Order: sequence, then C-alpha cells, then structure tokens
Amino acid sequence: MSRIGRMPIAIPAGVTVTIAENNVVSVKGPKGELVRELPVEMEIKEEEGKIIVTRPNDLKRMKSLHGLTRTLIANMITGVTAGYEKKLEINGVGYRASKAGKKLTLNLGYSHPVEMEDPEGIETVMEGQNIIFVRGIDKEKVGQFAAEIRSKREPEPYKGKGIKYADEVIRRKVGKTGKK
Repeated sequence: MSRIGRMPIAIPAGVTVTIAENNVVSVKGPKGELVRELPVEMEIKEEEGKIIVTRPNDLKRMKSLHGLTRTLIANMITGVTAGYEKKLEINGVGYRASKAGKKLTLNLGYSHPVEMEDPEGIETVMEGQNIIFVRGIDKEKVGQFAAEIRSKREPEPYKGKGIKYADEVIRRKVGKTGKK
C-alpha cells in the first residue's frame, strides 16, 4: 500500500473542495481557486472534512498514480491557503534585476537586458537588486517560472556567477594553474 497515497488530506477552515465527474477537482481558498483534472482511475472521496484517495487494484500504474493524485490535491490545498515561493539570488559583478509593473528586467552581462513578463497567477518581487522572489498559488507554475528565470544565466562552477536558487549549493572547481 502506498504510504503517501493512503494518508488522508485534511481540509483547513475556509477551503472548499469540489469533486466533479471525471475527477475534476477544484479547490477554492483565501488566495484563489485552482482546478485540475486528475487520473480517472483513482477514486477521490470527501469524508468528515478529509479527502481520501483510493486505487482500484495493485497494478504498477495504479500504485504510481495513487501517491501522485494525493500529492497533487495536497499541493492545491497548500497553494490556496499559504501559497508557494521560490527565492532566486543573482551573483556576479554588474549582474542585477529590476521590476517595472509586470516586467522583470535582468542585466546578466549580455549585450542587451533580458526582459521577462510575469505569467498569469505568478508574481515576482524584488528585494534589493539581486534577490528575486517568485510567488503564486500553483506549485508547478511557480517552479517552472523560477526555472525559466534561472535558465537565462545558470551559475557557473569557477566564480559562481549567475542566477541560483537560494538553497542551491554550487560545486566550485579550481581554475587553471600557470606553468613555472
């Protein structure tokens, strides 16, 4: 039995969960609403303020979908209550970012500034010139947009210049040594 899949999901106060046909789950909370179509094979029930996900049989595919379905619903509930946030740091001489409206402008040592538009449901917040917070209610979209920002200049191993996640550790390499 899936350890994660069989754990019930508690529904906090102020959150409403609606399960429609074809396993279309919509979660409404204080921060917004998320709708997601989940695998039809899984059985999703709401009992006594908890959501329980059960699987029809023990096939390998059903086992893998069981934990996934439960985690997706739990992430939706966390998103509409607390929200998600990723912190990015920009390291390097002359590397900086600025924000104007919904447009994020990154100066990353290229001949031109890189401009990025905030996608719908995602908000970027600057702290100083080298820390960017990506916030939103959908975990998948927050992670994807943070990865897109990071991909504009990934951290390099020699000097550590580039955009990295705040909790990311860059493995440093030793540079060239001269001849004697």
